[in-house]
Amino acid sequence: MTTASETLQPHQPLVVFDTNVLVSAALFPRSIPGQALRRAREIGILLTTRDLVAELRNVLARNKFDRYVSAAIRDEFLVAYISEAEFVVVAERLSVCRDPKDDLVLEAALNGQAACIVSGDDDLLVLHPFRGIPILRPAEFITHHGAPTDESKS
Repeated sequence: MTTASETLQPHQPLVVFDTNVLVSAALFPRSIPGQALRRAREIGILLTTRDLVAELRNVLARNKFDRYVSAAIRDEFLVAYISEAEFVVVAERLSVCRDPKDDLVLEAALNGQAACIVSGDDDLLVLHPFRGIPILRPAEFITHHGAPTDESKS
């Protein structure tokens, strides 16, 4: 497993995506969250943690999403995300948010020295910026970093 500092190229932003944005991107690849994820993949490095991946895995496994995309496609999304994201070692734990799952996002960003967090969660958005790390809605991320150039990737 490599760390973000080992693969960082100049001017590549380190970006943490909240689970809700990743799920939206998995279910609706052409949505604003899907576009934000594609753009982050093009210009930066995705940061995650083992805890965030476990949460994403649990949410994507929910049967209620079968009506949007198959479990197999959701599994492919998860595998691709895990293979391309850099895993952050969480040395500093946080207890800031009403929902402890939101603290996982902040921990990834803080410990990974992220350039920003992309989230649609109001509980996280009200913390903008968190210790100097901007917390952006997917549309704001696209506004700041541009639309994805490759529409075929999801």
